[in-house]
Amino acid sequence: MPEAFKILVVDDEPDLEPLVLQRMRRRIRAGQYSFVFAHNGVEALDVLRQEDDIDMVISDINMPQMDGLTLLEQIPKVDPNVRSIIISAYGDMKNIRTAMNRGAFDFVTKPLDFDDLQLTIDRTLAHLVEWREALSSRDRLVSLENELNVAAKIQQSILPTEFPRGSDYAVFASMEPAREVGGDFYDIISLDNERIGVAIADVSDKGVPAALFMMSSRTLLKGSAIGTYEPGDVLKEVNDILCEGNEAMMFVTLLYAIYDTKNGKLTYANGGHTTPYVRRADGTVIALPFTGGIAIGVLEDLEYSQDSFEMLPGDAAFFYSDGVSEAMNSEGEEFGLERMAEVLANTPSQDPMDINEAMFAAVRAFAGNTPQSDDITCLTLCRGGAT
Repeated sequence: MPEAFKILVVDDEPDLEPLVLQRMRRRIRAGQYSFVFAHNGVEALDVLRQEDDIDMVISDINMPQMDGLTLLEQIPKVDPNVRSIIISAYGDMKNIRTAMNRGAFDFVTKPLDFDDLQLTIDRTLAHLVEWREALSSRDRLVSLENELNVAAKIQQSILPTEFPRGSDYAVFASMEPAREVGGDFYDIISLDNERIGVAIADVSDKGVPAALFMMSSRTLLKGSAIGTYEPGDVLKEVNDILCEGNEAMMFVTLLYAIYDTKNGKLTYANGGHTTPYVRRADGTVIALPFTGGIAIGVLEDLEYSQDSFEMLPGDAAFFYSDGVSEAMNSEGEEFGLERMAEVLANTPSQDPMDINEAMFAAVRAFAGNTPQSDDITCLTLCRGGAT
């Protein structure tokens, strides 16, 4: 049985230690986690020096003697392979951005939602495992195929695997990487006032650079989404940050939408991504209006327009990457938007997983034995309750 991951929690609040041990007791009993605690950055560094088997640090920002941001700078000097999660005040984008620049893998906000913390820990540890495997095998990387395999594992390790579901809505997303790894990703973000953010994106280029750029894009998107109310403003902030120091001139097409679970309103902004479709309850399929934004990371100081759409009971909003519409068969013919719309019209289910699986099945049947040349990503949001 593998040893438990050892997690160092750094926070000056005395009540946090018993709370963490109580809420994580099942994982502790199962031998998956073990915890050690420190009350400030100075104590944390002492623990890291004395115990060389720490896998992860979860640290608050505001602490006496040494704060969390200073601690992030010092951790790599002790152990560069430790992964860090920062605890930040809700909407504190400035400190979140600083934390990411100093090496934090992810963040959670106060007051702590332990379900979100659990998912963030699991995602970070999954990435750590893949990273360690990549390090152990890097001397054996003798071909591009091996490098792309590492990139695929990095990519898959940060994608959400659990999806929100309410009394009258559900979300599901899936991504099937190509043999040559690109940079597709999706994310689902819990927001305030019973809203959820959904995103789908496609990074330029392929291989490890695309996977790493994808990780940066996804982290910036999450931080901006939590601290910014409107989708257009989120894209603007992410674009401005990615444009800074983008010497490789990489870019990402990104569509970000906010769904209000109280009234079914879907507000979205599009940064050069494919146009989403909606299948109405009667089977009619429509394309949502394009909001006109260009890809993220190309030009600074751009404004991103947004639009809104009211989802009625029985509607399904379908977001996808161009790996769906541009999938090719042996004759060089593309799957195309008409076939995609036909699949949506002929899949009346209100379960988003069913719709995704129907689309993947249709693309595979169309392509046949033709090798897949691009990532295929689908994200479906359904509003239930149709009569």
